[in-house]
Amino acid sequence: MASVDIHCDSITKRFGGTEVVIPFSVTLAAGQTTALVGPSGCGKSTILRMIAGLDTPDSGTVALGAEPPRTVARKGALAMAFQDPSLLPWRSARANIALGAELARKPVGDVDELIDLVGLGGFADHRPGELSGGMRQRVAIARSLISEPDVLLLDEPFGAVDAMTRRRLNEDLPPLWRSRGATVVLVTHSVQEAVLLSDRVLVLSPRPARVVADIPIALTGTRDSKLVQTAEFAALSKEIFAVLEDSI
Repeated sequence: MASVDIHCDSITKRFGGTEVVIPFSVTLAAGQTTALVGPSGCGKSTILRMIAGLDTPDSGTVALGAEPPRTVARKGALAMAFQDPSLLPWRSARANIALGAELARKPVGDVDELIDLVGLGGFADHRPGELSGGMRQRVAIARSLISEPDVLLLDEPFGAVDAMTRRRLNEDLPPLWRSRGATVVLVTHSVQEAVLLSDRVLVLSPRPARVVADIPIALTGTRDSKLVQTAEFAALSKEIFAVLEDSI
């Protein structure tokens, strides 16, 4: 796996008469996890979709390393987990996860390891219609990881899972993508999740999106539930909440 920088150079996006993203420029360092937080509807997911190559900027450019997103995606080096898991209903959980590697034209790795990691042991042969909403979302997360992408884009990936599973995934998944050197962009409404999972948090303004704060997360120690109880963690969370309140 190669580490890949993400470069957004003055990208903009408008839907009809509504400006969603005004000139937005940022470089996200290879191998780091960056969280985008901001009010609902501010343009976080639109930015993520432009990084993924699913939406085209009206102006400006996005490059992953030196290449456009769609080129990286065609190589199987980019994966995305959406809010909607979008699973194939006729495939089992195991087969839906394996699809991530198949589409990337990569060997299917240890699907069962990922199934256990996301807490789906015993459900590998169940089809999506036999799974709860949270279980389907966990299948989608595992599918995004199976191809070991260079760039991993996560759009509210834990929003549909229960609190205990979300806590477990928040602790178990980041070491996996960090060990593989992935450059990760996470959209989340949870400030605590952003601080826990990220190396950097970009706080966005209400629509149209612009960066109102760029906060490095230089936490020491293991990123787990114990860290959440520390004064250092609380101070960073408070700083981000304050910026969000001031920007509304």
